Amino acid sequence: MTTFSTTLNHTSLRDIWYTMIGIPGLEDAHIWISIPICSMYIVAIAGNALLLFLISTEWSLHEPMYLFLSMLALADIFLSTVTTPKMLAIFWFQAGGISFASCVSLFVAESAILLAMAFNRYVAICYPLRYTNILTPSVIIKMGIASVTRSFFICFPLIFLVYRLTYCGRNIIRHSYCEHMGIARLACDSIKVNIYYGVIVALFSTCLDVVLIIISYILILCAVFRIPSREAQLKALGTCGSHVCVILLFYTPAFFSFFAHRFGGHSIPLHVHILLANLYVVVPPTVNPIIYGVKTKQIQERVMQIFSLGKTFC
Repeated sequence: MTTFSTTLNHTSLRDIWYTMIGIPGLEDAHIWISIPICSMYIVAIAGNALLLFLISTEWSLHEPMYLFLSMLALADIFLSTVTTPKMLAIFWFQAGGISFASCVSLFVAESAILLAMAFNRYVAICYPLRYTNILTPSVIIKMGIASVTRSFFICFPLIFLVYRLTYCGRNIIRHSYCEHMGIARLACDSIKVNIYYGVIVALFSTCLDVVLIIISYILILCAVFRIPSREAQLKALGTCGSHVCVILLFYTPAFFSFFAHRFGGHSIPLHVHILLANLYVVVPPTVNPIIYGVKTKQIQERVMQIFSLGKTFC
């Protein structure tokens, strides 16, 4: 036993394979849980892929709003694809093994893209005559690159934070997909720096995005209420409806999960935390294209054209 422990103590972190066990306490229900998650994943991939196809092939959709929407669709496909297939493999085949490098390589850009979309709505409503001059294609591309770059530089330090820790051979991750604190909790030494960094990231990236989004919508409301026509006010607010729905869908579970982890203690069972985390990576990517498809007339018309052509050929 001593020799085995010593070997584990001196094993290179890069050589360690971890085992994720899914949702602790709900192992018997994994198959049933996998059914809605798999269904939502299929809808998410199909819906976001359809959005990307529509936006890329229809010139009338090559506007700032739809270009930002295509960025969100790409981010949603990435987020759900790097988490859900492995999650389903655990639920169906108990295939929870994963390497260290694969477990710390996840980063997301949804929050920054939602902020960019809020800025797009702000410019469209507050400066309609200068809209196309402000949000040129080059500016939109730079905003997209900035969103991805910011997310990368926020998440990249997490790799060094888990590399610096000392590990003693524990390799069971009580989760259904990899996340930074899941690995850090397996360490033998203090993880206070990891916890502090997680809080700082939440405060100065996600919370800052939320504050800026709120400010943009306050300015939007001020501009809308200055419009004399009631009909024009409702039309302006209607253009923001889908974006507001997506914002609430993304941030509500994110903040609930964050505060539950920090302040919920043992009052909220672990399986509830993990189940909500699972839904968080599949529900927004599933619902986002549906929201925009229902609330955006141009997308509805383009979808109807495609289905009409399909029926004609049949």
